[in-house]
Amino acid sequence: MTTSKLTLLNDALRIIGERSLLNLSEGREPRRRLDTAWDGGALKYCLAAGLWNFAMRTGQLTYAPSITPDFGMAYAFTKPDDYVRTAGVWSDEYLKSPLLDYRDEANMWFADIDTIYISYVSNDAQYGADFSLWPETFTKFVEAHLASEVAMPITQNRGKIEEAIAIRKAALEYAQPKAAMAHPTSAPTSGR
Repeated sequence: MTTSKLTLLNDALRIIGERSLLNLSEGREPRRRLDTAWDGGALKYCLAAGLWNFAMRTGQLTYAPSITPDFGMAYAFTKPDDYVRTAGVWSDEYLKSPLLDYRDEANMWFADIDTIYISYVSNDAQYGADFSLWPETFTKFVEAHLASEVAMPITQNRGKIEEAIAIRKAALEYAQPKAAMAHPTSAPTSGR
């Protein structure tokens, strides 16, 4: 099933017992509230909640020559614009040797090697923001999150927000293990 933004918003409204939207340009308050939640980072929030395979992106980064750390690790790497959450950092292109000695600060990674390999959750239009890639479990989580964001301003009913939060929690608890099971089997890294 391919999700559209209209379907997503209508399912969020259904959770809080509100009437559906006819289109994305409808001038009703529920649409404006949902737009505010969406534009305020609802998708990024949901993507950050798990290591979702459909949103996973892997890449090679070379250090930023224009940035020279004042002390400590020798090289700085700028995080990609579509970065949401780190899945792993490696020192080799086959992602077999985890990089254990690096620092993650704000929009940068620091390391003592000049090239790193990263795997991360992306909100790019071809990864995490592509509705057609979303499994049903993630879709349900996003719907419930949107519902929990708009329940109180739209309904003025504390019971509706509590119900939406409970649905969101259950949807996330159901979706996360499904995503984890989709990852390939890997051996734990050896201790130091």
